[in-house]
Amino acid sequence: MQIIDTHHVKEIFGLHRQDSIEGRWIPLEAMYPFLEKMKNLISLKEIGASERGKPIYNIKTGSGPTKVLIWTQMHGNESTGTKAICDLLSFLTDNKDDIANEILLNCTISIIPILNPDGAETYTRVNANGIDLNRDAVDLVARESKVLRNELDTFQPDFCFNLHDQRTIFGVEGTENPATLSFLAPSEEVSRKVTKGRIKTMNVIVAMNRLMQQIIPNQIGRYTDEFYPTATGDNFQKLGYPTILIESGHFPADYEREKSRGYTFMALLQGIYHVATSKEFTEYQEYFDIPNNVKSFYDLLITFEGKKRDEIYQFKEVLENKKVSFVPELVQEKEETAQYFHQKN
Repeated sequence: MQIIDTHHVKEIFGLHRQDSIEGRWIPLEAMYPFLEKMKNLISLKEIGASERGKPIYNIKTGSGPTKVLIWTQMHGNESTGTKAICDLLSFLTDNKDDIANEILLNCTISIIPILNPDGAETYTRVNANGIDLNRDAVDLVARESKVLRNELDTFQPDFCFNLHDQRTIFGVEGTENPATLSFLAPSEEVSRKVTKGRIKTMNVIVAMNRLMQQIIPNQIGRYTDEFYPTATGDNFQKLGYPTILIESGHFPADYEREKSRGYTFMALLQGIYHVATSKEFTEYQEYFDIPNNVKSFYDLLITFEGKKRDEIYQFKEVLENKKVSFVPELVQEKEETAQYFHQKN
């Protein structure tokens, strides 16, 4: 496995971070200035529309034989991957780095940024009709789900990257660290059998994990591989398309997910670079060495002097005046909270 030098990957991100796109609320319109800037460097095409008629775009770059499909914001309120994709495109089209040139020579990359533009607009998980696109891979009720499936069937990728965000509640098992990133090789059926497709997926995750453990050690989790019959990743895997899930998570004092954005970019770049440069995808056992991510955090703890009562709060993300606010909601009152860890702000 060729692992990107940590100093170099940090330098790349610093040079290519798109400052015009930041924060948690990333509606489709926020991408327009970036897409306008990139239009002569990429292939940009409208491939469908949302339930409310918002365009769904496809971006293609590269000319190599290995085909990579990436999509972001199938949940409208999970925007970290979209920011990382913009940074990635800036890097790949710069033509000044051997890593980018090798990727473009060996891969053709298809990207659907903001698959759920209606949900992105209102900062909701679901689409305009209340459908969770990540549970619509079988029935294909939503227009957005049909757009993604059509691109899968037409493009027939060798690898897929499905980018999500996870809540602040997740930590890394056996540590007091948040799960800043979590990876998943989805199962193809209930027994969670390690199939050829899952081995390929796990192999890519091993490469990403080797890099990221050098940058954010012990802050990488492994998401549960419980089989979900209607989930996108599980079904794409079942159809023979190795699918890697990247779940961007919390980094201390990073509720806007700007630190996580950088780590998502680095992991994704390593994953694509590995796909571009490797001929065998059989090494996978290290995948199971990644600790589980567990529900071990909350956002706020209030203790009362002289009393044995603590109040535990989680933040609810609320879109107010085009900005996401973090509103504390009481989870429970406890007399003993030693089993919990609070986020360090």
